[in-house]
Amino acid sequence: MALLHRKTATAQRGFTLIEIMVVVVIIGILGAIVVPQFMSRPDQAKTTAAKIDIQAIATALEMYRLDNARYPTTQQGLEALVKRPSGTPAARNWNPAGYLKSLARDPWGTPYQYLNPGTRAVGGGYDLYSLGSDGVSGGDGHAADIGNWAID
Repeated sequence: MALLHRKTATAQRGFTLIEIMVVVVIIGILGAIVVPQFMSRPDQAKTTAAKIDIQAIATALEMYRLDNARYPTTQQGLEALVKRPSGTPAARNWNPAGYLKSLARDPWGTPYQYLNPGTRAVGGGYDLYSLGSDGVSGGDGHAADIGNWAID
């Protein structure tokens, strides 16, 4: 019985201080390499999120058009996807459940922009866009407008 106890005592060997320090140094080196790579990614992630939102809103606009034979006017705006729009043209077959539960803001907290007829959309359709990180029309890089005219 004493022999069995001695074997389990030697089998429960812990890590040495040097082994722990080596692991900490390796984690530190990996952190120093990996963290800077991800620090520039938040802007890219927000741009991607805006493109996904625009595609979802565009799908809701298409469902609205199928029900009402046209897209909402600029005056009716994207709000027409959440509650029955007033004004002309009337939305005669507006879906009582709505087309979106709520209107999302872009990842920078600015409402999405909508123009019908649009000025940039191919074929004279509507423009649906985010003003980008700067919240101002135009811009370059992550501050550039992100719209339905440029989404793949």
